[in-house]
Amino acid sequence: MKQIVKAAELSELIDWKKKPGTRAWKNLPKKIKDLLREKLQQEQGFICCYCERSLAENDFHVEHIKPQETYKAFQLVYENLLISCQRDLNPGEPQHCGMSKADWYEETLLITPLNPDCEKKFKFYHDGQIEPEIESDIAAKTTIGKLNLGIDKLSALRSATIEPFLDASLNDED
Repeated sequence: MKQIVKAAELSELIDWKKKPGTRAWKNLPKKIKDLLREKLQQEQGFICCYCERSLAENDFHVEHIKPQETYKAFQLVYENLLISCQRDLNPGEPQHCGMSKADWYEETLLITPLNPDCEKKFKFYHDGQIEPEIESDIAAKTTIGKLNLGIDKLSALRSATIEPFLDASLNDED
């Protein structure tokens, strides 16, 4: 998980929140949602906030770290919004990242990419497997489990990303 440093809030969102009336995610105009999605993608380098895979066109969603149904006061808080992969699942496709997390949130057990130490909480192996950096780290274990970061699909993607670097280092030794 790569740390994400939030940029300045979208001015259109700030202006819209100042208007009278009910301010909820479902009422946010499409134009502002589209601008927000674009800004969040840029902010994250066009990768998923949790698994870091490249965001495929129309296969991502706005992730509310604190779920919008349970934490209504946070549904439009910019610092609570990220982009996660997976929007629509194919039959039999495993859920992961924000889709797997769904409405779960436990502040002491969820490591988010907004945590400055998030990159130090996990270790990765050449075969793409992920584990807590410290075996006794319950938050890291819970995060891996709740986000389903250890599934074969993500391990294979991580391994394929790492493999060219492993091959290069082996060739350097020749």
